Amino acid sequence: MSSASKPLIAEDTYMKADTSSAVSPTFGSRYLTEPLPRNTIPEKSMDPKAAYHLIHDELQLQGNPVLNMATFCTSVMDEECNRLISENLGVNYIDTEVYRGNLEIQNRCVNILINLFNAPEPEKAWGIECIGSSEALILAMLTHKRRWQEKRKAEGKPYDKPNIVLGNDVHLTWVKGAIFLEVEQRMIPLHPDRFTINAEEVMEQVDENTIMVVGVLGTSYTFDYDPIKEINDALVDLKNRTGLDVPLHVDGASGAFIAPFLNPEIEWDFRLEQVRTINASGHKYGLVYPGIGWAIWRDEKDIPKSLVTETNVLGFVERSFSLNFSRGGAMILAQYYNFIRLGREGYTRIQNAMRENARYLAKGIAEIGKFDVLNGGEFTPSCISKLKDESRYNAADLVAALAQKGWTIPAFSLPANADHVNVMRMNVREQFSRDMADILIGDIKQAIDKLETTHSKPHGTLGTHHH
Repeated sequence: MSSASKPLIAEDTYMKADTSSAVSPTFGSRYLTEPLPRNTIPEKSMDPKAAYHLIHDELQLQGNPVLNMATFCTSVMDEECNRLISENLGVNYIDTEVYRGNLEIQNRCVNILINLFNAPEPEKAWGIECIGSSEALILAMLTHKRRWQEKRKAEGKPYDKPNIVLGNDVHLTWVKGAIFLEVEQRMIPLHPDRFTINAEEVMEQVDENTIMVVGVLGTSYTFDYDPIKEINDALVDLKNRTGLDVPLHVDGASGAFIAPFLNPEIEWDFRLEQVRTINASGHKYGLVYPGIGWAIWRDEKDIPKSLVTETNVLGFVERSFSLNFSRGGAMILAQYYNFIRLGREGYTRIQNAMRENARYLAKGIAEIGKFDVLNGGEFTPSCISKLKDESRYNAADLVAALAQKGWTIPAFSLPANADHVNVMRMNVREQFSRDMADILIGDIKQAIDKLETTHSKPHGTLGTHHH
């Protein structure tokens, strides 16, 4: 063969094309035609574009966050905030001597929340950013337990049987926290037609070993508010009559970033005498990406000094009260960005738009005629409904049919003693528009029409979204 007729590129050059990212097309890479190692680290490196696309494209198989009505979590923020987050992903908040700006901004966020939650003496209050409300509520429980133990020790009384009083409407994290901290759970069951606790039930469980009572502002199941003021008043009466001072903790759940803007007249926070601690989820209706939560104490003195640790491992003395040491600082900045970007006006406008869309959705579902709406956005942006008749198909069948259209909607039975009630829970978030509500209502109607012709008895198995 003459030199003029020889191939310009040797045959095996194509097989080695991955070695030069400049000439290798991403989707011509061998990594897209060979299986990736799943259990061991690869022996060789990979082109960054190929690595990105392999992960990015695989994630397209999971649920669409916009159509996920199960989650409370924020899934969209301003482009400017995304840039701020990206610029600070490498910041370790705990290194406060180096990242002093992060510490300062965290303290500003805490002070904003202290005032938003109406602390009577803001200068005495204290708070900290946490990795979601799970860490926040466990820290609060820990301080109440230790404070109770130290008081009992000083009085020469037994301190080995602490308990908390809470309703069966609490988040699972409370159960986990009580197990981890070895605290007895005095769990108040729900009722067939009432899905919150009341003050009378609480007082039946409280005794000298009770380290705290928990009230929920927007339960995980039906988004109802526990009657926190009534519970507070009963605890105040108990203190005045007997001297027994039992603190009240408010799990801000889905309501702590809603009530201050949409229903400021509701007394649930530090305006109430026995409310000593509050946890709030910034990544819910605080409008920040996961995961960020906040723990706030009415008085810093309620945190026993025996729980505060010190270390000089970072080159300076660091006092710490948290479950996690290293933690990203970017979401703290995102929370502060929202506070100054939106202000009270912006939060009120966004929260109101979400709640009005939830009410519109609830009205449309009720008009179908097949549902009882248990909560149609009374306080929080939510819709809870149950089928009137489940003899032919149930809520699980319906949400399975809706999943074919891309909707993620949980269907589950409520906790005891309301576990015969099967519900569909829909969270309305910032990206859920009025147009999307119309689409969902239409899809529900189509799904029901199909189920009416295909089902003679329920097929689906309901989740048990509770402990």
